[in-house]
Amino acid sequence: MKTWQYALIVLIGGCCYGALSTFVKLAYSAGFTSAQVTGSQFLMGTLLIWIAALFSKKKKLTLPKIGKLLISGIPLGLTSLFYYQSLQSLNASLAIIFLFQFVWIGSLFEWIFYKKAPTLGKMVSIGILLIGSIFASGIIGVGFGDITWQGTGWGMLSALTYTTFIFVSSSVEKDTPVVQKSALFTTGGLITVFILNPPTGFLQLPVLLEIAPYGLYLGLLGVVLPPILFTIGMPHVGPGLGTILTSSELPIAVILSAIVLSEHVSMFQWLGVILILGGIVAGNLKFTHTKKRSTTLEMESAS
Repeated sequence: MKTWQYALIVLIGGCCYGALSTFVKLAYSAGFTSAQVTGSQFLMGTLLIWIAALFSKKKKLTLPKIGKLLISGIPLGLTSLFYYQSLQSLNASLAIIFLFQFVWIGSLFEWIFYKKAPTLGKMVSIGILLIGSIFASGIIGVGFGDITWQGTGWGMLSALTYTTFIFVSSSVEKDTPVVQKSALFTTGGLITVFILNPPTGFLQLPVLLEIAPYGLYLGLLGVVLPPILFTIGMPHVGPGLGTILTSSELPIAVILSAIVLSEHVSMFQWLGVILILGGIVAGNLKFTHTKKRSTTLEMESAS
């Protein structure tokens, strides 16, 4: 596959996360709690991905490798727990701003762990994305009066764990088949969610049947697809550009809130969506140019 195809795969993974908040709001409006929503999401998602794993390529893994992949799924579960908790005390536009901080945290991680300082082009791209996120959130004209310390803390924790998952999905057990690896990631996330939020609140049959449609949707887009897509694409684009590409979640969240929830989207918010898309394109063009130049230099050195 070509570089832009891997980048597109990661971009789609970010879009999947962007589609979650709208349907979490719908689940809340139907009377379900954060614990019920998160638990059903991971239960349904884990079942779906293990069904897919039965019919996909697998390899024999040692117990230490299995344990490593299960542990790597912990930040996947924590991200949903923290983000959905922040939505309890913040409105969606503010909560997603804090989650969106993964854009610069990803580059910071890359700098610390890979010793790759962000280039000027990447810093410009991140700056555009952060400015766009402020516009897209809708807080301009409304202000920050609704911010709570609890919501801020949960939101920043969700950004940290989301970045951590992007980071580990690009580096852990790269030779493990994609679906098998993702199934173990999600199982680790499921265990984490059930330990921190015991599933007693939704495993009763009547509640489970009512929440199942939400769980299936959220499980597919929040548990099944992102780990698979990130496992495929992240090793080829790296966590730095990966976090820029996954910022596609905010435009998707804004667009779906307008279409599905009929929420008013201001001109400032549409401007923010355009800026974010521009920042993604700028970051990707810079990366593609760098990859082409390094490939050319390697070919020249070989000859």
